Amino acid sequence: MLPAQAGQVSNDQFLANQTWERCLTIIKGQISSLSYKTWFQPIVPIRLNENDLTVQVPSQFFYDWLEEHYNTLIRNTIISVIGESGKLYYFVASEEPAISQPAQPENETVSPTIDSARTPFAPHVLFRTENLQSIRNNLNPRYLFNNFIKGDCNQLARAAAMAVANNPGGTSFNPLVFYGGTGLGKTHLMHALGNHAAVNGKAKRIAYISSEKFTVDFIESVQVDKVTEFSSFYRSMDLLIVDDIQFFAGKEKTQDNFFHTFNTLYQLGKQIVLSSDVPPKELHGLDERLISRFQCGLTADVQPPDLETRIAILQKKSEENSLELPPNVIDFIAVNVTKNIRELEGCLISLLARASLENREIGIDLAKDVLRVVVNDIRTPLSIEQIQKVVCEYFDIPVDLLRAKTRKQEIVVARQIAMYIAKDMTNASLKTIGIHFGGRDHSTVIHACQAVEEFLKTDNKYKHHIDQIRRTIELNK
Repeated sequence: MLPAQAGQVSNDQFLANQTWERCLTIIKGQISSLSYKTWFQPIVPIRLNENDLTVQVPSQFFYDWLEEHYNTLIRNTIISVIGESGKLYYFVASEEPAISQPAQPENETVSPTIDSARTPFAPHVLFRTENLQSIRNNLNPRYLFNNFIKGDCNQLARAAAMAVANNPGGTSFNPLVFYGGTGLGKTHLMHALGNHAAVNGKAKRIAYISSEKFTVDFIESVQVDKVTEFSSFYRSMDLLIVDDIQFFAGKEKTQDNFFHTFNTLYQLGKQIVLSSDVPPKELHGLDERLISRFQCGLTADVQPPDLETRIAILQKKSEENSLELPPNVIDFIAVNVTKNIRELEGCLISLLARASLENREIGIDLAKDVLRVVVNDIRTPLSIEQIQKVVCEYFDIPVDLLRAKTRKQEIVVARQIAMYIAKDMTNASLKTIGIHFGGRDHSTVIHACQAVEEFLKTDNKYKHHIDQIRRTIELNK
């Protein structure tokens, strides 16, 4: 398709805005205000081409929800505004490739299609000898480095993945082995590595595959007497990414084939990336020669995320889904869901779904209802907002002034005490504390804490203030 002229683009946008506004007027009168705000306000019209309206949605989950819960409403609205031939196409903004889908009648099922002209990625094809020349990399385009939250729990693994993605086969990290429990981001990191290498032309032939898929392909090749073609297929890769290698355990013939595949790629200087739930030396049921090969590169662990990383993940996922979560709700979820990133994401989706379906405001009470299904012992964390409220009541000043830029002495004193107590009584980072006080940076928080500590050494009045405030906070927990 040739690029449109500037005037045409502007006109398309204008017509799309007008058309979508008419659609929203109809939709708004048929659903709750919360559902409208959650699911329809974030949609952005892009263009109107004859009877085809294209809109942008924030994420794949957002798109899936609209299709499942509002397909009929949207279809009827489009027909009402545009006519019987009207169609609505979705563009997923935060992910590549784009996914487009016309609103369909209920008795028709059309799967979202990947626009292959816009992306180098395509879905994987099951092993078939006749398709070996049509290499498909099977990478999930939704998993990228820029939406992978970095923390102390995964710093080494992410740095190694980036180094390999920029120079596959050219570093000493070959093989690169990630290990860690389920739901911690290993698969995301492997896809991000492959996607980065593909987009930046660092590797032409890339295959991401699970150990189970490799085994199934191998068995099929044996059945059809095409083992040679199977072996040539995987040994022709520039970058081979294999997930969950622990499931090779007990499969002797598959292990033997993978051993020779590994050797061939390694000797050719091609990159191998693997993942496991335990370090290679703890893998049971695998040939010692394989374990030895797995240990000759870099092994990087991915650990459960710490509190700050969990908070960052929830904030990122909220942004991707155009969801405004109160900070105390994010803190509440992050404190209670500690071991698994998938559980964090699941809680967020459940929270969003229940708020929409039950027409409830997103707050601590709803978050507690959602978490009762996931967590046995729910803890309510002390929030920075609670500390600010107690401090302001104690000094009889408005909370807003703690976040304001005012330098009045009484406000500065209250602000510094609130920052000091927040650092001492919560797990929040200096950066997070600064954000809660009007977006101040961490150095301001450090200065405030140091100032309070100095006053505590010489001024009993300060000690009295802080003791009283602490006692009030403890009583109100």
